[in-house]
Amino acid sequence: MISRTLRTGLVAVSMTAAAVLFGQAGMAQGVDSTAKKIGNKTASVAVKGAMKITDKTYKGKEGPGGQTVYIDKRDRKYYVDEKGKKVYLKPSEIRDKQEN
Repeated sequence: MISRTLRTGLVAVSMTAAAVLFGQAGMAQGVDSTAKKIGNKTASVAVKGAMKITDKTYKGKEGPGGQTVYIDKRDRKYYVDEKGKKVYLKPSEIRDKQEN
């Protein structure tokens, strides 16, 4: 038979190993999340920079959340979201720029 102290030691070792493995999995998710946030921000900044060069800015107007509105060569109005994607707007979604 296994002695009581040996059994207690084995249980403690297995619990410690499980905690370490689950802790590393949680850290990996945190790194992935941070990398996604950085990637999204980089894409958004890059697209916005390119839009300022290629498309016109709709002066005096803003999107539904206060975003800068751009006009493309087909006269479509859009803004760039936090992931760097163009979101096309209906005329009813464009409003006058709010003064701060």
